[in-house]
Amino acid sequence: MTTTGSGGDFLAKKNDSVHLSKQLPKLTNVLIIEDDTFDADRLRATLRVILGYEVNVRRASTLGSALDSVLANPPQLVFLDDLLKPTDTASHTIPFLRRAKYDGPIVVVSGQVTRARKAELIALGATDVIHKDDVDSVRLAEALARVYNLS
Repeated sequence: MTTTGSGGDFLAKKNDSVHLSKQLPKLTNVLIIEDDTFDADRLRATLRVILGYEVNVRRASTLGSALDSVLANPPQLVFLDDLLKPTDTASHTIPFLRRAKYDGPIVVVSGQVTRARKAELIALGATDVIHKDDVDSVRLAEALARVYNLS
């Protein structure tokens, strides 16, 4: 019986992600904009698996604190939650980040990724969009490879 997504396939992708992560530029300053502590900690831990523990992974839980953080110490890369409580969305937040002179990559992490939503976020200035369920070392490495044109 043959199935898709076998353990061998996963290990091959894991191996490819290790090679991709070695080609990434040296990242030392990453900002996660996420209101949920569990999701932020999960993303931080996964980034450290890929990028190492030398990287400074900061977190902002609101649009205001994100803008303060970007203005005080611009990150090399931003991961942005699609929905920030109580009312902010990535569609609302991306233009604010760009007006704050942040011109680096923004990866939106969303629980509701559709083709239309992804296209909308890319048009607003996101560099990539991934699903929250895809926050693992393989999928994040693939996203970073897309962000830095390595794949």
